[in-house]
Amino acid sequence: MTEEYDYIIVGAGSAGCVLANRLTEDPNTSVLVLEFGGSDRSILIQMPTAFSIPMNTRKYNWKYETEPEPFLNGRRIHCPRGKVLGGSSSINGLVYVRGHALDFDEWEELGAHGWGYRNCLPYFKKSESAHIGGDEYRGGDGPLSTNNGNEMENPLYGAFVNAGVEAGYIPTADSNGHMQEGFGPMHMTVKNGVRWSAANAYLRPAMQRPNLTVITGAMTRKIVLDGKRATGVVYEKGGEKHTVKCRKEVLVSSGPIGSPHLLQRSGIGPSDVLCKAGIAVQHDLPGVGENLQDHAEIYIQFRCKQPITLNSKMGLFSRFLIGLRWMLFKDGLGASNHFESGGFIRSRNGLRWPDTQYHFLPAAVRYDGHKPVKGHGFMLLTGPNKPKSRGHVRARSADPHDHPEIQFNYLQHEDDREGFRRCVRLSREIINQPAMDPFVDGEIAPGPDVQSDAQIDAFVRDNLESTYHPCGTCRMGDDAMAVVGPDLRVRGIDGLRVIDSSVFPTEPNGNLNAPTMMLAERASDLVRGRDTLPASNVEVGLAPHWETQQRSREPVRKSNA
Repeated sequence: MTEEYDYIIVGAGSAGCVLANRLTEDPNTSVLVLEFGGSDRSILIQMPTAFSIPMNTRKYNWKYETEPEPFLNGRRIHCPRGKVLGGSSSINGLVYVRGHALDFDEWEELGAHGWGYRNCLPYFKKSESAHIGGDEYRGGDGPLSTNNGNEMENPLYGAFVNAGVEAGYIPTADSNGHMQEGFGPMHMTVKNGVRWSAANAYLRPAMQRPNLTVITGAMTRKIVLDGKRATGVVYEKGGEKHTVKCRKEVLVSSGPIGSPHLLQRSGIGPSDVLCKAGIAVQHDLPGVGENLQDHAEIYIQFRCKQPITLNSKMGLFSRFLIGLRWMLFKDGLGASNHFESGGFIRSRNGLRWPDTQYHFLPAAVRYDGHKPVKGHGFMLLTGPNKPKSRGHVRARSADPHDHPEIQFNYLQHEDDREGFRRCVRLSREIINQPAMDPFVDGEIAPGPDVQSDAQIDAFVRDNLESTYHPCGTCRMGDDAMAVVGPDLRVRGIDGLRVIDSSVFPTEPNGNLNAPTMMLAERASDLVRGRDTLPASNVEVGLAPHWETQQRSREPVRKSNA
């Protein structure tokens, strides 16, 4: 094995796979990728409908868990992260949502210069091959294939969209295009019925190149520093430690938990955190591991009058038939994540862009596959998408196998608590519309008796779950708490960058897989010293009268909630 490479990428996740592909386009550039997980070839990963299984399997998931969350009655929250080629893109719910254009302009306002929407959109387009074809917003020939699954074949999908319009919100044909706000189809990272993870889209094609080396089962212990320059890494495999050097840069793409943990284990981070963990301070950088944020959600569930939901497809024989059809033809229910419609709304007037997201599921289930009621049901997965609560990731020791201390502080901020109250009330109003009358047969959760602020707060504390969108722990910016600059270089250390969702200053308004790959696409040009793609000047859709109206018109039927 070559002991020296131009670049070392730590982590073969959503960002690392993109970097590996783009950097090795230059045949004169040698790249090493280190990944602790193993192969992603399992049918449980590749079949979209099976995503809850790898998400809850220790073989493919780091199985992180938070400290007791102080505002959730001391509950510990599951924090899954991919431990496999493709990283979290191999175990996630496959949802393709870019976020609102103004999310990226917000990044720029917070010091991430050059990361406004006009700069990011060309890289979203470069990465994507949309089934609806390319246009001024969507990509048509990129590596990452996106589609709408089974095109909302189940009538509940369309009924939910119609109910949103009847509730006074606008329809949107493409939430990743001109207008995010509104109700319409959702897209997923699937190609020809197969999960189109970052590994399938980017890494596997690049692995045919002689200048790319990928080592699985490799735990990176620390980054090697020569003074204030990164010169390589130490990793272990099969119980043996190896030191490998880089001629140019170490690129850390270990995710919002793994990246700050690796920096801290290498002596880069807040000196008090490092000293407490028994780690020698090499570079005091106070922002490493801070600014942790996450989307959280609750499940608002209803019984369904008609036997058309997925609850009837959860028996062993039904699952066998679904799996058999998928293996033979790569279509049917096995080829979808079942989040085929959704919505983005503003929870109050005066907001320029949405702060609340809906994933609609024609079943009453949980991510672990548990069916809470007999018969048929459906549910809305919803929560405030611009959280203000902040937490941290802090190393406990220099041992990479010792999981870090993770604390999100969900519901710490009153705005987040009020956001969930609005989610409950606005959701009930949507489901109360005429379009849902043929289907709704009573509310399961929170339940009709949960009405007051105190009752809703209690339900949320007991039932809130992570949406699995942590970010922000190596924040990009230009202030003292920023970890990386807009070029993604770690402040004060040469030869070292962080490239993954840990650098996001704030949560985008949506799922994080798409913006993470976009970030890595643009970062690839920055690392290679190439000119970035020309900025885009497309129009950004905003709801009319957003200053004074929470929605475009009065609902057909007001809720009693």
